[in-house]
Amino acid sequence: MPAPDVTALLACPRCEVAVRQYPDSSFGCSGCGLKFPSLAGVPCLFAEPAATLAEWRQRLKFALEKLAHDAAALQAELQNPRLRPLTRERLTLLNQAFGNQARRLAELLAPLSLQGSQPTLATHLALQTRLPTDQGLTTYYPNIHRDWAWGDTENAESLKLVAGALGNGAAGNVLVLGAGAGRLAYDLHQQLPVDTTVALDFNPLLALVAARAVSGEGVELWEFPVAPRSIGDHAVLRALVAPAPVRDGFHLVLGDVLRPPFVPGSIDVVVTPWVVDILPEDFRHFAARVNGLLKPGGRWICFGSLAFGQPEAAGRYSLEEVLAIVMDSGFAEPDVREDEIPYMCSPASRHGRRELVVSIGATKEQAVPRPPRHRALPDWLVAGTQPVPLLPAFQLQAMTTRIYGFIMGLIDGRRSVADMAKLLADQRLMTREEAEPAIRTFLTKMYEDSQRPPGF
Repeated sequence: MPAPDVTALLACPRCEVAVRQYPDSSFGCSGCGLKFPSLAGVPCLFAEPAATLAEWRQRLKFALEKLAHDAAALQAELQNPRLRPLTRERLTLLNQAFGNQARRLAELLAPLSLQGSQPTLATHLALQTRLPTDQGLTTYYPNIHRDWAWGDTENAESLKLVAGALGNGAAGNVLVLGAGAGRLAYDLHQQLPVDTTVALDFNPLLALVAARAVSGEGVELWEFPVAPRSIGDHAVLRALVAPAPVRDGFHLVLGDVLRPPFVPGSIDVVVTPWVVDILPEDFRHFAARVNGLLKPGGRWICFGSLAFGQPEAAGRYSLEEVLAIVMDSGFAEPDVREDEIPYMCSPASRHGRRELVVSIGATKEQAVPRPPRHRALPDWLVAGTQPVPLLPAFQLQAMTTRIYGFIMGLIDGRRSVADMAKLLADQRLMTREEAEPAIRTFLTKMYEDSQRPPGF
């Protein structure tokens, strides 16, 4: 159960009023009356917790169904009497691991499946909060094993760089935004003079693994390396546990980095590891958001690759632009360094690499105007009463969907690519010269997608 010291830092992500804690370990907002549930002792401080947890339940269901589908496909392959012995050994290992992994995930995430009922879509969208569509439950699954099984070298390097960017001053309280499976937050709390550390992430799998690991209880899950080194490395059961139980003052919170559930101006140190460049928000807004969380003289440690993925080129900032934005956002001139460190070097995989990362440490000098609330969806989509804009992307999608739908309708097991191209031309969807290569390209992608190996 979070101690009173962390409760004093927490605020409602919807109305920003300080929260209070109930005897059942849940939290509530005294302003809007919203109640925040707890998953195995980890408070869920989302702006719309019922809707967000419902989405995570759906993603858990998808992950379990995919494991079952992949296990069934492997079982079918194992019926082939002509399999070589070593191939049969490898497929048998994977088949058993997929089935066992599903049971382990279902047990670990059982608290998620028990929380709340499915809210209406309108309730969800009205608050402009959504989970990113590209973030599945297991998107960062390999990081769990790096954090709590085999990544001692990588973890130590990250700690060294972040601690160096922090400097020699007392940290007080530390907030790690986008903490993932929690190892960096744990190491900072264990090895630095920190009173309170809060590790925030929005993924319940990562948070619940972290909760088990730092308690000393641990959990066992299968690792499925990208490039296995041997047959036995295709599926490796790992014990995920911290080197020692975490000391008092360490807290895990489920929440959204873009709507951080913390009292403004209450944090001594904000750490953002490998997160600023994957957010769907412009870095200028996020820098102002971090400023608003920090006390006067507070410290921001930004750590990672700065490989911005914004849709517009203007938002894919260079290091020089990042440093200028930090200073324009109320911070003193930052300390900055670049270091090459190992990244995701599993002993069971050939796929590890070295990454050139940037460590930025900046001290808050003055407050800046607060950025607008992050809005995941535009008003015309949320309210449903305004005209849907005829965006260029929509126009292109409408045409391609019409063409691809027509092509798929022509597949009957008898027509050739040439036959289909003639029919496309007859319908004046494109010329015969354009139709045949377009159909071939489309069907090639469909075929290649069907041949891709399953993965966890």
